[in-house]
Amino acid sequence: MVLKGEACLVLFSGGIDSTTALHWALKRYGRVQPVIFDYGQRHRVEIRLARKTCRRLGLVPKIIRVDLRQVGGSALTDKNISVPEFYKDDEIKEGLPATYVPFRNGIFISMAAALGESLGVYDIVCGFNVIDSPDYPDTTASFVRTMNRVINEGTGARFGRRKFRIITPFINMRKSEIIRLGLKLSADYSCSITCYSGQEVPCNRCSACLLRARAWKEAGHKDHLLVRLKKEGKI
Repeated sequence: MVLKGEACLVLFSGGIDSTTALHWALKRYGRVQPVIFDYGQRHRVEIRLARKTCRRLGLVPKIIRVDLRQVGGSALTDKNISVPEFYKDDEIKEGLPATYVPFRNGIFISMAAALGESLGVYDIVCGFNVIDSPDYPDTTASFVRTMNRVINEGTGARFGRRKFRIITPFINMRKSEIIRLGLKLSADYSCSITCYSGQEVPCNRCSACLLRARAWKEAGHKDHLLVRLKKEGKI
């Protein structure tokens, strides 16, 4: 369904899922506002490259700064907590990962709703999915439904005709399926950062790198990021 007269916000980290979500939204909405969160993450390189992706698409992202290092409790925001390393993706243990940032997506959705209310934009597009990473509690369908109710109850939407919608088109898709969809949408993943190490060149040891490598292999394509890095002589 094309909503050319409508607008949306896209939660945009610059990774594979949110890059696909951005291209998905561009095919459906007349106005698309990417929202990038600078939350004190270890892998801050993702912010610079996410902005580069936006420039390529002629978009000006909204940068929202919220320092989740003050909260701690995650290897992504606390340098005293090591990012777990693995040799194969089947070594990744079940349970709450050390890279889970406490209630991060709840915070992001809340701030996006506040921004949306001020702009009069009520659709919030997210690239959440749970098939390949089922142990993150803030990417599930039940979480999304609950947050949707919360922001409609706790904002001016409670008194108006327009209601917020959190839209998660990939919630039940594998990452390889998301990549295939993105390729059909002409998505360029050459600046998409997944690695938790904090570098542009993947470490190939964190869970994010291993799951990304598996997804590209399943999708049957070469990873755009690795192709670019090789061309630039960085790997």
